Amino acid sequence: MGAFTKRKLSNSQIPEDERPQVELSHSHSVTQDEQKVTILALAAGFTASLGGLIFGYVSGEISGFFPMKDYSRRFGQLDASGNYEFSAARQGTIVGLVSIGALIGALIAGKMADMFGRRLAISLSAFFTCVGTVIEISSSTHWVQFAVGRLVTGLSIGSLSVVIPMYQSECSPAPIRGVIVSSYQLFITFGIWLAEIVNLGTEKMDNSASWRIPNGLSFAWALILGTLILFFPESPRYAYSHGRPAEARTTIAKLAGVPENSATVEHQISDIQNKLNEESELSQEFSFSEIFTVPRMLYRTILGIVLGTGQQLCGVNYFFYFGTTVFASTGISNSYITQLILGSVNVVATIAALWVVRKYGRRPILMIGAAWMMTCFLVYAFVGHFALDRENPENTPAAGRVLITFSCLAIVAFAVSWGPLVWAVNSELYPLRYRSVCMGLATASNWFWNFMLSFFTRFITDKIDYLYGLVFAGCCGALIFIVFFFVIESKDRTLEEVDTMYVQRVNPITSAKWDSTGVRKEAGRSTAVDISPSTAA
Repeated sequence: MGAFTKRKLSNSQIPEDERPQVELSHSHSVTQDEQKVTILALAAGFTASLGGLIFGYVSGEISGFFPMKDYSRRFGQLDASGNYEFSAARQGTIVGLVSIGALIGALIAGKMADMFGRRLAISLSAFFTCVGTVIEISSSTHWVQFAVGRLVTGLSIGSLSVVIPMYQSECSPAPIRGVIVSSYQLFITFGIWLAEIVNLGTEKMDNSASWRIPNGLSFAWALILGTLILFFPESPRYAYSHGRPAEARTTIAKLAGVPENSATVEHQISDIQNKLNEESELSQEFSFSEIFTVPRMLYRTILGIVLGTGQQLCGVNYFFYFGTTVFASTGISNSYITQLILGSVNVVATIAALWVVRKYGRRPILMIGAAWMMTCFLVYAFVGHFALDRENPENTPAAGRVLITFSCLAIVAFAVSWGPLVWAVNSELYPLRYRSVCMGLATASNWFWNFMLSFFTRFITDKIDYLYGLVFAGCCGALIFIVFFFVIESKDRTLEEVDTMYVQRVNPITSAKWDSTGVRKEAGRSTAVDISPSTAA
């Protein structure tokens, strides 16, 4: 991935009136301000979350295309009975290439965000959705062209899935950071639901409008995001680290709803400067190997990758895959209605998740959510394999009702825990110097397993049917222990405080009780001395 320059600032390079001052004299005392929920912070966060809507919409629309007559006639294969169908390999390639593109996009997003800034990186990423959509819509009879369009669109989605949580975490005041970053997942679920609504409205059309209308709307969502995001401020942490301290101070004050000379702004500026001073002692040039060799970075890099992988191995997409068969046991045979029911449950639960994330800590929500999903998968796997008549599910309505209930319960569990919180935790996990690269790796792991599951699930379920759920139950069980022993509680902490907790090896089990007062005082003293190599004797 190479190396690139990170611009550092020392106290001597900052005008005296802009230097962070934490230990204030009696003649210049400032009380700690209470950060407010400002319209600017909410608007910036929710506008960025439109990238989640694109993610969800593109993911949700494709499942509705395959049953459409015109789409299958153009891109499917004619079987012996005269019907058009998609082989497992062709369907898996069309669905899965967006994940491959997203994996690549996630890996390059970090460097792009550091080169051009968070806002411009979001806008540029949205542009690739427009390009990919044009390639898809212009496809006539060649399924490979449509698949390539999905690959290009995937580049955009993967890049957005890294840069948007990064931008949100760096801009949002600590009290609402979890809610803002979690809104990205809300918009993903809303995007899936919206795609299902549009597909339901066009599926009866006999011409290409049945799939080109829902496909073309992706262009509109990307155009709106790419334009609107440019009207909001740049991340204050990015601005400060690139030699714009006055801009960073103003942005922090506006986002938190406090005066520029308030203690809240002073403390955050001080924390950012202190972290930059620590990083400047390592090296001015960033090397990719540092995310594995710098103290405590190997731990955090691996943890982020595991959490990103865990979000996929929770298996929620498995329920969407089997949804049509399960709901058929209750007399609902229209696959579009099935998808809409599951999507509606997902949206409502994710809306509730915003309150849950604001009220409770990261650790308990993740552990309870994983345990909840594990239970659902165990019931689902055994009832589906031993009690359901898989040839004629209408003959076993009781088993079908159990499967429907637990599929919806699992979706609710995911929507209030691992769906939104993995984005939040991974955006808080790394220091500024390594955040873009490490978030790229964590998100790439998420997309890798997204591809693996989307491509191979049909092959696996053809062999072991509902027992496939036992794999996901085991993964959910493992995730409970991973969170309990390795994830630090970061609710209501600044990003710099979270970094300090990992560096100081705070015990994750007792991390919710950690007091930052002593550390903040020490950080305040350290910023009064210029320790950067450029000026140190």
